[in-house]
Amino acid sequence: MRGKTGRGDRADATRELILATAERLFAEHGVFAVSNRQVSEAAGQGNNAAVGYHFGTKTDLVRAIARKHAEPVEEVRLRMVAEVGDSSDVRDWVACLVRPSTNHLAELGSPTWYARFTAQAMTDPGLREIMVHESRTAPSLRRIIQGLDECLSDLPAEVRAERGDMARQLMVHICAERERALALGTATPRSSWYGAGTGLIDAIVGLWLAPVSQT
Repeated sequence: MRGKTGRGDRADATRELILATAERLFAEHGVFAVSNRQVSEAAGQGNNAAVGYHFGTKTDLVRAIARKHAEPVEEVRLRMVAEVGDSSDVRDWVACLVRPSTNHLAELGSPTWYARFTAQAMTDPGLREIMVHESRTAPSLRRIIQGLDECLSDLPAEVRAERGDMARQLMVHICAERERALALGTATPRSSWYGAGTGLIDAIVGLWLAPVSQT
C-alpha cells in the first residue's frame, strides 16, 4: 500500500509540474509554438512522452490547465452570486464576473502566467471553444448572465450579445497585459489586482449602460 501511495504521490507531483510548466511556456510563446516534447523537457522529464502519458493530447493539456484554475474561481463566484441574490444593480453582477478572476490572480503570487495563457488560448479558434465551453458550463456564470439579462432587459438581444463579447475581451486582455507588465517589472495603471478589478468593473458597467445608437 505504501508503495502504491508513493507512486501515486509522485504521479500527482509530476502532473502538477507538467501543468505549471505548460502554462508558463504557453503563456510566453503561444500554445501551438510549444510542443508536448518541449513541455516534457522543460519539466525535467526524462521521458519525452510524459505529457501524452499524463494528459493525452495538447488539447487535453490545455483543458486541464483551464480546469485547474476554474475550480477556485468558481468557488468564489458561487459565494458572490449567493450574496447578491436577486440584485437589480448591474455593478453587482459585473463584480461577480470580475472579482473572482482578479482575486485569483492576486492569490497566485508573482509571477503568474494564467492570464496570458488564457489570452493565448482565446486567440486560437479551436482552443477558444474549449475555454468558452469550460466557462459557460459553470453554474455561477449562467446565473450571472441571467442576472445581467434581467437588469438589461431593455437592451436588444443582439446588443447584449455584442457587449457580452466586449466585456469578455476586456477581462481577458486587460488581465493579460497587467500580468505581462508585472512579469517584466514595468509600471501598471493600478497598484494591485484588486485595483485592476475595480477598473475593469467600472469600464464594463459603463459598457453595459452605454447608449444604443439607432443607426
